[in-house]
Amino acid sequence: MTATRTLRVALAGKPNAGKSSLFNLLTGLNQKIGNFPGITVDKRTGSCQLDSNTVAQVMDLPGIYSLYPRTVDEKIVTDILADRKGTYYPDCVVLVADATNLKNCMLLLTQLIDLQIPTVLALNMMDLAARSGQSIDVKALASTLDLPVVMINGRTGQGVAELKKLLTTNFKHSSKTIYKAGEELESLIKDIQQKFNLTTPYQAYQFLQQTDNLSFLTPADKAYITSRAKDANFFQHKYQGAETVMRYGSIQDLLNKVTLKLSDPEWKKFSYRIDKILTHKVWGYLIFFAVLFLIFQAIFAWAQIPMDFIDSTFARLSNVLDDYFPDGPFFDLITQGIIPGIGGIVIFIPQIAILFACISILEESGYMARVVFLMDKLMRKVGLNGKSVVPLISGMACAIPAIMATRTIESWKDRLITIFVTPFMSCSARLPVFTILVTLIIPDVKLFGFFNYQGLVLMGLYLLGFFAALISAFVLKVIIKTTERSYLIMEMPTYRKPKWSNVGYTIIEKTKSFVFEAGKVILAISIVLWVLASYGPGDAMQNAEELIQREASEAKLTTEEFEARVAAYKLEHSYAGIIGKTLEPAIQPLGYDWKIGIALVTSFAAREVFVSTIATIYSLGGTEDEQTIKGRLRSEINPDTGGPRYTPAVGLSLLVFYTFAMQCMSTLAVVKRETKGWKWPLIQLAYMTALAYVSALIIYQSLA
Repeated sequence: MTATRTLRVALAGKPNAGKSSLFNLLTGLNQKIGNFPGITVDKRTGSCQLDSNTVAQVMDLPGIYSLYPRTVDEKIVTDILADRKGTYYPDCVVLVADATNLKNCMLLLTQLIDLQIPTVLALNMMDLAARSGQSIDVKALASTLDLPVVMINGRTGQGVAELKKLLTTNFKHSSKTIYKAGEELESLIKDIQQKFNLTTPYQAYQFLQQTDNLSFLTPADKAYITSRAKDANFFQHKYQGAETVMRYGSIQDLLNKVTLKLSDPEWKKFSYRIDKILTHKVWGYLIFFAVLFLIFQAIFAWAQIPMDFIDSTFARLSNVLDDYFPDGPFFDLITQGIIPGIGGIVIFIPQIAILFACISILEESGYMARVVFLMDKLMRKVGLNGKSVVPLISGMACAIPAIMATRTIESWKDRLITIFVTPFMSCSARLPVFTILVTLIIPDVKLFGFFNYQGLVLMGLYLLGFFAALISAFVLKVIIKTTERSYLIMEMPTYRKPKWSNVGYTIIEKTKSFVFEAGKVILAISIVLWVLASYGPGDAMQNAEELIQREASEAKLTTEEFEARVAAYKLEHSYAGIIGKTLEPAIQPLGYDWKIGIALVTSFAAREVFVSTIATIYSLGGTEDEQTIKGRLRSEINPDTGGPRYTPAVGLSLLVFYTFAMQCMSTLAVVKRETKGWKWPLIQLAYMTALAYVSALIIYQSLA
């Protein structure tokens, strides 16, 4: 039966309360990840069939403790919930609360009640609450708050069916009023409420409290509110503090009534014992590095078979289509440009999936929070803010959201240093470059029959980027002379067995994002690159066969050798070849030729494009035996030495170069937006490029 009604449902709650687990249970794979208009904050939405007549459009809001925001993510939540005429204003809110720490979840709930938004309180982690010995009178809680309360388990799905059924019942908002402003504000609030035709006094109060934060207010609206507030001697922080104190008093009174039995403090004793080891000032670091070591071993050991299969499949596909298609520029573009280019990214799906699977497991288990806490001690010594740990660790996935995550750092100088050094963290875009080069120059040999040398080198590259970030931060600390100091304050989640469906969703979501976002750039670069490599100025391209025939008249060349020489000549005299030749004198001291120079230029669009560029460049004129990416790289000859182009010296030089180089236009654009100018991104680009060049030069000249 066709759905006749669409319900907009928002999931709200503090971080680590279980919103994402509930979102996955409700929406499954019917999810979309995007950005809120005008701002790069993740907007997760999905659809859910509640019953035969009702479909819910579910939106997972960023984690927030209250309507008073400290970060850009939190401002989005306030903006949505305060604007009843807005596009994203929900028909109802499901407040996901951690039942083991209910008090910290209730502040936002009381504010939603005063905004008169229909709200369901979903008590999550009831299994942990029961294990702790805590007992809550759920019926009394629902009656006192005058809103529906359901018990759910975001891990098993228990209570989700009841929640779906409840969402279809058209329940009303709570009739309770938790907070009333004093009599001295009554006239001011009433004036704002009438002026903007607001439903509740608390909504008017929020207009006064957050005039600058509410983006839907026009400049004229903000000017009016500011003027009225000034006339009435309204001081935001004074009343906000009083409100928070009053709300927590009401929350404590409520919990005293509905809590039948308090939790036993001993229930987390086992967690505390584990934390003594995992956050130990010596053992904690050793365990963390051991975990990293195992992750990078897995990336090589488990991914090798599917990678080889994908590599050979794309090679065969290119060959088959080349034989099947008629001659012509369009078909050459497909077989020599698009297919090798896309194959250069698809081959790394297994490794990307394994990397994100490992990160997701660490997050799901609660260990990642311990890593953040552990590394905070190290961060402070080099001048970074404690909160810098989160962006730096996020940078292992992608520098762009990691840089945006610095918005949680209040100190501008600390935030600037974090933004500056975050791109040193080796992101997933570097992984394709690292793995293809490591595979070429490091033998697939196991130490003690278990530890793979290639995985060890990969881990070393990640650590190299990490230590470069720390050293750069220390240098900036001395230069900028930051004196402000802040601390990392976070809740430690309980250790849990990972929820495998959440891990699966993360793998699918992150891998899709990597492939499709990178795929757009790669497809465009592959087409442009093929055109540049297939055409050139003058008549050199047209006369290539005649020239090679004349030069090789005395040599007995096979048909295959003759075609390879013609292809190489055309490539060298193409527009791409001219660009590479122009760049070659600058990069020759690093051991690179003009073909690598082309890849360096194109990978500025995105680092991972290096592999697809090399695959496309070397596919022009390669033999069928050399059609795999690894085969093309291994068979490339250095004309000066007659030996392989990709020697250990060249490979290590490239690895170090890509560890330090910026090589990402998107990251530069984000830094420009976050620092509100081109000064810092240009300094960052110059610094990282110079460091990459000098380091690669030292490596090559020392080993060559």
